[in-house]
Amino acid sequence: METAEYGIVYAVHIISVQFGTVVSKVCECLLRKGPLSSRDISRFPESEINHNQVKDILYLLIQHNCVQAFSIEPPDGSDSKATVQYLVLLSNILHRGRYNKFSRIVNEELGSQCGAVLDGLLCNGRLTLGQLIERDQDSEKSIGSKVIKDSLQKLVAARFVERIPSPEPVLANKEHEPAKKRGPKAAKILKEPETLEERVLEAATPVDTIRFPLVFEQDSNSSIAENDNNITEGKRKQRDVDLSPTSNEVIWRPNFDEFIRRLRHKVCVEIVKERRDEGCAIVLRAMLEVGRSQEKKVKTDKSVPMSVGSIYEEVIKTEAGRTMLQERVEACLDQLCATSSYIPAFVIEMDSSYIVDFKSIISVAQKDEMEAVVMRRYGKEAFRMFRYLSQEGRFVETDKIADAALTEKKDTPQILLKMWKDSYLHMQKFVVTGGGSGYTSFLLWKVNKLIVTRQMLDEMYHASLNLSLRLTHEGDSEKELMMLSSKILKNTSEGALKERVKKVNAKRMLLSASRFKLDDAIMLFHDF
Repeated sequence: METAEYGIVYAVHIISVQFGTVVSKVCECLLRKGPLSSRDISRFPESEINHNQVKDILYLLIQHNCVQAFSIEPPDGSDSKATVQYLVLLSNILHRGRYNKFSRIVNEELGSQCGAVLDGLLCNGRLTLGQLIERDQDSEKSIGSKVIKDSLQKLVAARFVERIPSPEPVLANKEHEPAKKRGPKAAKILKEPETLEERVLEAATPVDTIRFPLVFEQDSNSSIAENDNNITEGKRKQRDVDLSPTSNEVIWRPNFDEFIRRLRHKVCVEIVKERRDEGCAIVLRAMLEVGRSQEKKVKTDKSVPMSVGSIYEEVIKTEAGRTMLQERVEACLDQLCATSSYIPAFVIEMDSSYIVDFKSIISVAQKDEMEAVVMRRYGKEAFRMFRYLSQEGRFVETDKIADAALTEKKDTPQILLKMWKDSYLHMQKFVVTGGGSGYTSFLLWKVNKLIVTRQMLDEMYHASLNLSLRLTHEGDSEKELMMLSSKILKNTSEGALKERVKKVNAKRMLLSASRFKLDDAIMLFHDF
């Protein structure tokens, strides 16, 4: 899906706040122009940055997992050298506002010590085990090198942390790449990546045995784990900038895909709990746990097939599912496989196995979000029209929409036009010629989910940007007050100022909570 305008503006704002306006100019250039070489970026007048600065900024963005370098093989017989290009990763930039969500997942599942290690990687982008230990020694609450190593192993085993991808993968030149012959069965299973970003990320990602090693090997050149007192500040700074592939130490980074997968699974369970019942939610959670390791990408449409036995074994491992009999689990599976006029099947039964239909579950939540927006903005009559057209999935004449939505025929065209002007509906004019010179025209209407999704995402990016700007404004305007807040709170005579501090804190908490909730809706359409 093409990046919405406010998606670009919001991403640039995130980079500007965290790294400054100079870095955000390079980021915006890549977001708007697409992959470019460092030389090409420095040539654009809007960047206003020399080539050396551009290279430093790109290294910074790579360090924080916001940019991926790559090159494309030159054509056969060509003497030209492959040029390194830089691809900006919009999703990873948006993830920078979700670090609290990621930390919460790890703290709840693996504990605070693993959470502390993850926080170090989230703050610094990429670190070696040695750098994580050095960072711990510099902190006031040191947990020790052994705990750091054990926590990192747990994070890697749970796939919350991964080895960094290839620094500069080389893509095959598709124009001169021979077509691969595949059988009809293989053609159904294997699917070529559709976008350049998918091709680059696929080429850069190592195989799972390298990406998530089960055994850690201590670097022979590093004495950090053996002697914690031999670390100097200069040595630490040198390691921070020397992340070249020639280093013997393994460099680690957060695995954003796993965090988004966990959040996606959580949303799926909540949807099933709301639309079915608690028992169905317990069974679905067990199915997600069984099939999670087999998911190769976040936006998986369907899970791998699972037997009733494997599902039941996972169900009884949980506290909520220990009292459930297998008959009850089978009954829940039947419920999940059932369909109705408003709710599709969430699970597919096939050859005595069961498959989770992620696409079906997520589509229900997306539909609810779309209808809620239409209801708030255009009213109940528009909501009924939009729901009817969504269910039909085809072009429908104006009068038929009025009859189905139980609205006045004279008011229906105006309501439909309002939604069409805001890109919530697709319209076509159909002309029928009659006998002689006369003709009759009809307006046909349809919900195009792709267009509506793009429009809603753009509006949500815009709203999230406004909330972020308001938070920044509140922070700047009350900066002096917040700095004096500790002194004010000690002085009970300063009642008015004390109350003002409380209001400022309450306002900032409200804005943060609103942005947090809005980001859940953005993930529903962009990441899930």
